[in-house]
Amino acid sequence: MIKKYLILLFLFISTAVSAQQISIPKFTLTGINFELSLSDIPDSIKQVDLKVQNSSHTSSYLVQVRDGKVDTTLNISSFGNYIIHAKNIKVKPAEIRVIPGWFSILPPLIAILMALLIRQVLVSLALGIYIGTIFIYDYNPLTALLRFADVFIIEALIDRDHMYVILFTLLIGGVVGIIARNGGTIGLANLVTKYAKTPKSGMITSWLMGLMIFFDDYANSLIIGNMMRPITDKLKISREKLAYIVDSTAAPIASVVIVSTWIGYELGLISEGLKLIGSTENAYDVFIQTLPYRFYPIAALFFVFITSYFQRDFGPMYKAEKRARVEGKLYRDGSKISIKKDVDLALDNQKARWVNGVVPILIILFGTIGGLFYTGINSLQQNGITEYSLQQIISSSDSFSSLLWSSFVACLAAISMTVSQKVLNLHDSIGAWHKGVQSMLFACIILTFAWAISTVTNELNTADYIISILSDSLNARFLPFLVFILCGLISFATGTSWGTMAIVMPIVIPLAAKLAEYSNLDASGTSLIIYGVISSVLVGSVFGDHCSPIADTTILSSMASHCDHIDHVKTQMPYALLIGIVCIFLGDLPTAFGLNPFISIFLIFAVLTGILFLFGKTTLFSKAD
Repeated sequence: MIKKYLILLFLFISTAVSAQQISIPKFTLTGINFELSLSDIPDSIKQVDLKVQNSSHTSSYLVQVRDGKVDTTLNISSFGNYIIHAKNIKVKPAEIRVIPGWFSILPPLIAILMALLIRQVLVSLALGIYIGTIFIYDYNPLTALLRFADVFIIEALIDRDHMYVILFTLLIGGVVGIIARNGGTIGLANLVTKYAKTPKSGMITSWLMGLMIFFDDYANSLIIGNMMRPITDKLKISREKLAYIVDSTAAPIASVVIVSTWIGYELGLISEGLKLIGSTENAYDVFIQTLPYRFYPIAALFFVFITSYFQRDFGPMYKAEKRARVEGKLYRDGSKISIKKDVDLALDNQKARWVNGVVPILIILFGTIGGLFYTGINSLQQNGITEYSLQQIISSSDSFSSLLWSSFVACLAAISMTVSQKVLNLHDSIGAWHKGVQSMLFACIILTFAWAISTVTNELNTADYIISILSDSLNARFLPFLVFILCGLISFATGTSWGTMAIVMPIVIPLAAKLAEYSNLDASGTSLIIYGVISSVLVGSVFGDHCSPIADTTILSSMASHCDHIDHVKTQMPYALLIGIVCIFLGDLPTAFGLNPFISIFLIFAVLTGILFLFGKTTLFSKAD
């Protein structure tokens, strides 16, 4: 009996002691604060004497007890394995591993450098994730390889919001596949081509077509290039100018509209970044808020219009237009033209009905808007709010569900319309849908890896380390400008805007939040920097993509326009660089210091127009216009 009571007493004491647990992370970085907590401290203890030690180093911290617990932050300057214990109370010692702070920037840095070197974004992201996983799991390469798959990739996929993004991205791709195959996109193009009678109207018509086919940059490039080339050839518009119009309306319009194949990808990256900083903001609402700060694509679309409307150009583009108008040479002598078979966008051009393209797109557009209102109002009413503004509705809405519902219904509508009109049978319609879905699969894989590396950098406290280095030398308001430059360089070197977004977005959103906090910015100032940084990632990636000779949309534009690829790059780059520089100095920098973005857009438009008239020369070499 005595033995039994002794065992019970021992278990009671053990439980009492084990209740006092030192709570710390498994690892931390040198020089970076980490949180320590200890609860269930007896009332008689007013201070806890903490010891942090390893074989060569010991530090002491006397911490005040409040309400029977300790919550404090500690900082260890040397790497290694440490033991933390309390000297004046009975508590189980805790172990913490301290790794060099600069290790935390290696995963994203390696991903960026490898992307620049091998131009394979997926491989680069995978390597960055793996290196970070090695650091997290005590430098064990085998364990890291296993956790790479069963922790970071799986966690990225099982997240509810992530699954929504993947599903509606694939569904929107399916819609695009169907309307490209059933002639809906060609029908849209045919609506405006009949108005192209002169060089001026031909260029503006091409620009308008680019705005109309806003839902996908690839479809945009292929349709406009192939549809307008015979018309612009008759009007003596150079192939370089057509390729420029095609390229400069494809990604810019697809990246800023609220319904496109880009929206799911962009929302997925934004949503993950907001989670990393603990923000409860709606990703779709943030997307809308960043639109006025998307200076480059807005300015690029504007510049295409004014060069076409006023028929003025400069630099290599002027020479190309003069050659075409005066000599009748649509492309340079010795040009290497891609004479590939044009992409079959529909089975029969006579079956190309614009309604088949418009209806599914309108379903996505208005279905999404309706879903936002439905979910937003429902959420507000559940919280007892009966009077609300439009901003409150959007902020409280479920954008992911709205996009999923609308894209699913659009798929059903597109298939039903195609089959009922006997444009395609059910088998071919499903095949077209499947091809569209396939076109988005690789993007979804990259997105999954981007989510995974964002988790890795978050666990490694990458943003905290960068802040510890830059906080004394970098003003938070310069961050959007620097991010624009960084994304432009990466996108130029890799040729992929989406890959650049995936690499950079997970790093810079937490960095912006931390730097704004360190700079003592208020809530509005912090939001301004975060919106600016998100915009800079999205538009800087498009900017670099425009300048890059290896970018997919650049190649597609020159191919569809039957333009020498290098000639297209040479004629487009001066325009892209000019727009980028103007947007930096009149957009990114002044708005970060509080200038209204709409004033910036007006100034950008005014300066670009002035430069065109100051340095541009007229291409009116005939009486056609």
